[in-house]
Amino acid sequence: MRKLASYAPAALVVVLLLALWEGGCRFFRLPVYVLPAPSRVFRTFVHDLPLFLEHAAVTVQEVALGLGIGTALGIGVAVVAFYVRPVGQALTPFLVGTQVVPIFAVAPLLVLWFGYGIWPKVAVASLITFFPVAINLLDGLRSVRSELLEFFQALGAREAKLLRLVLLPAALPFLLSGLRVGATLSLVGATLGEWVGASQGLGYLMIRENARLRLDRVFAIVLLLTLMGLGLFGTLGVLERLLRRRR
Repeated sequence: MRKLASYAPAALVVVLLLALWEGGCRFFRLPVYVLPAPSRVFRTFVHDLPLFLEHAAVTVQEVALGLGIGTALGIGVAVVAFYVRPVGQALTPFLVGTQVVPIFAVAPLLVLWFGYGIWPKVAVASLITFFPVAINLLDGLRSVRSELLEFFQALGAREAKLLRLVLLPAALPFLLSGLRVGATLSLVGATLGEWVGASQGLGYLMIRENARLRLDRVFAIVLLLTLMGLGLFGTLGVLERLLRRRR
């Protein structure tokens, strides 16, 4: 009950904003192609949900592949950068550069190289996921106290066992924090990739319906993407609590 009560202010604000939105659309009699009312968006969401889910399956596949590849690359780069300091110093500008360059500017190049299939969107999601995972895990590995490492080394632990028993468990909260950020951003990256070039997916459907002035469908797709992002964030939160308990 206390947890539910903590969400009450946020829920009240959402209800108030929706009421103002609905009242404004009805009072000014705004056409659907300018701003649809929340009630119209909800009806469209329910009515066209099978179509949305068909395209959502493609977007989810892109996010899952991008998240997996980006996480694997981020972990590998962070471990190498931690053990080989010159490599870490050389890779730091590259890590920063992956985030400084706008993804929307790189997406057309990826479409040109990989075509209009699933892989350009996977590449965008991987690039977005890679940075927070790599940086957070590297910070977590560097935060381990030297006294703890020296203690295990005095007991005869080698580097592989140190990594498995000391370094990775100590850096686990940092890794999970970066993974939660990367997971939500990967959904944004996959959608942006679909904007640039795709024949399926929620991003493609959003651009198509926007060109048709079906803003009720556009808002319904935004609602579905929001629910997907919240679900992904919550799932990783549950996984984080389980792994921290294990740790």
